[in-house]
Order: sequence, then C-alpha cells, then structure tokens
Amino acid sequence: MINFSKDWFVNLENKIRAMHADSDAQTFDEIKENLSHPKKFSADAFADMCVYVILAGGFSQKTAKKIHIKICDCLHKNGANVDELMSLFNNKNKISAIVKIWKDKDALCGAYYGLDNFDDKIKFLESLPHIGKITANHLARNLGENVVKYDIWIQRLGVNFAKQNQGTKFKVQSSDIDNGKLNPEIKHACDAMFTHLHNETGLPIGYIDVVLWKACQIGLVNL
Repeated sequence: MINFSKDWFVNLENKIRAMHADSDAQTFDEIKENLSHPKKFSADAFADMCVYVILAGGFSQKTAKKIHIKICDCLHKNGANVDELMSLFNNKNKISAIVKIWKDKDALCGAYYGLDNFDDKIKFLESLPHIGKITANHLARNLGENVVKYDIWIQRLGVNFAKQNQGTKFKVQSSDIDNGKLNPEIKHACDAMFTHLHNETGLPIGYIDVVLWKACQIGLVNL
C-alpha cells in the first residue's frame, strides 16, 4: 500500500537519483530551480522545449532525449531543413509541427510571454502544432509553470490516493482512466494527491509530478 507520506516521497526521489534517472528535458535540480524561480527563456530555448514534448509523445524518455539532441542540433546549425530533419526522424506530422514552430519561434515565444493569465498560457500552448492538452501541461511545466501533467501514471496514482481517502468522497475507479480525455473526478483526485504531497514536502507540485512519473515509469511504484 502506498502511504503518500513525506518519507515515501523522499525515498523515491533518492532512489531515482541513485539510479541516475533524475531527468526529464532537464535534470531534477534544474526543474526544481526553474519552478521555484521561473525565468524567461529565449526564443530558441522555447522552441527547443516545444520540440522535446512533441518528440516525447509515444517514446521512452531515453529515446526522446536522443532524438531531441539530433533534431535540435540540426535546427540550430541548418535551420528548418525538412529533408534533413526527416532523415533524422521519419515522422511527417511531427517534423511538420517542429518546422512550423521553429520558423515562428520569435513570434510564438513573444506571444507566450505576453500573456499574464495562466489559463491563457495553457490555451496558447494547446494551440501549437501537435501539442494537445496533456502535452501542453508538460510543456508549461518545463517552461517554469507550477503545473502537473495528468498522464496515465499520475491518473493511476490519483485513483490509488482516492481509494485510501474515502473521507474526501472521491468516486473514481481505474476504469474511469482515459489518457485521451481526462475525467474531471480523476483530475480532482490527482489534484488532492498533489496538494497533500505539497503539504507533506513543501515542494512545488510540478516537481512532485516529475518525481512520481519517473518512479512509475522505471518501476519503483507498482500500480
């Protein structure tokens, strides 16, 4: 049984670090620092982060990072050369999205940072090529917004938390999980879990999200 305590979370974090698996697009420490003290990224860095979350969908983190390095190296050296990019990664839809974002990176970055409202920022990111709702949260988190990505692992943890906290009157089951369309009750359970762990640890929920996701992904948490 998962007890969702501070000790449980810190133990997971320490095990992940000991395995040298503490990273997303950035290291755990970089993610924590950026969430605690958000900075404004350059247009190139903004585009690089868009490229990462586009590539990450459907791939392991290890594979996505390898492809990301190759794609970004090509973009920075030769620009949005479609043929060269396709030779590196043969996915027409994703390469098309990457090319559009790279070509418009200055305007897109300026538009994003011109928004003051968090909801508007998320909607803006959702409007980018090949970036959906869950991916938008992933991208926002990497840009320094203290937000979580409600992917399949987090939803499963949320259901597990709900089952152990019946006093909160959650009415969710594993069968309610849909990685394509987030069930509002599942989201409510996940948010309650993150609030609880934030209160336990004092850490940003975006950072808690990264640690929990990685712990599930590498098998430290079995659901």
